[in-house]
Amino acid sequence: MTIQEIYQLAIQMGIKADPRGKRGVEKALKRAKKEYGELRGKKKEDFDPEALKNPYSDSRILFGDSSTVVDKILVGIDIGPGEIVLADQLNEKGEGIDVIIAHHPHGRALAALDEVMDLQVEMMAVYGVPINIAEGVMKERIGEVYRKIASANHFQTVDAARLLNLPFICLHTPLDNLGWRFLTDYFKNKKPERLKDVLEILRQIPEFDQAVKNKAGPSLFVGEKNSRAGRVEVAQFTGGTEGAKAIYEKLALAGVGTVIGMHASEEHRKEAKKQHLNLVISGHMASDSLGINLFLDQLEERGITVLPCSGVIRVRRRKA
Repeated sequence: MTIQEIYQLAIQMGIKADPRGKRGVEKALKRAKKEYGELRGKKKEDFDPEALKNPYSDSRILFGDSSTVVDKILVGIDIGPGEIVLADQLNEKGEGIDVIIAHHPHGRALAALDEVMDLQVEMMAVYGVPINIAEGVMKERIGEVYRKIASANHFQTVDAARLLNLPFICLHTPLDNLGWRFLTDYFKNKKPERLKDVLEILRQIPEFDQAVKNKAGPSLFVGEKNSRAGRVEVAQFTGGTEGAKAIYEKLALAGVGTVIGMHASEEHRKEAKKQHLNLVISGHMASDSLGINLFLDQLEERGITVLPCSGVIRVRRRKA
């Protein structure tokens, strides 16, 4: 496979698992094409043409020749300059790493993180929140994320990859979609009665089981083990980053009893508690690893050697 083929496979898999469904993704791409068609002059030149075929602004080929044939990858959740130097040193020892794959975004993909958060609006609609209300609730949060990342050193790690001439890509929301879809389907017929049942079900998944042993597994942020779970939904799991805290009230009104999320700030925990909504946190690295592993299985099946690092809990569900 080439770098381009790896990238395209991730986007295709992400679309297939997207909470919005195929039609929802097609609508998003249609809006992007309409926006592009209405631009003129410099604004049209500045438009990222990748957005016309990839609905995930936080996933891009950041550096390197996309036609490069790949035999081995280094993949991690948080890739920084240290991991770039690590890859270079491993290559000096004969590892032959062809491309580095980061999960969390860098470069222009980080700068555009807020753009992918509209996915959360439509996901809330899937859970029964009127879409106009979900959009209103998320609008301020999306602006907040944009302002927060505006001052970041977006290209620090990309520059390290460029100086060491190491191809570098990031795949974020597409792989989070894979994790979201897996967990959603996994819980579909489980019908847990109590929160302790939710925790036990999560423990059945190897990534979370290993994370428990590492003191970073699923935990209860709101609710007790014997609390009734009610309707369980996997939210706050994909679509860029943590959404709006006000969404907990809307989810509770829509009949949700328990939210499973990757992570939650103290501000979110307090709001969920205020709304009497149970909050189960599955664990950030374990949750990211779940989606990453589903993708890596596909790469290994195609003959690519994988070197996991930076928090990836590697679990294989297919024979390499």
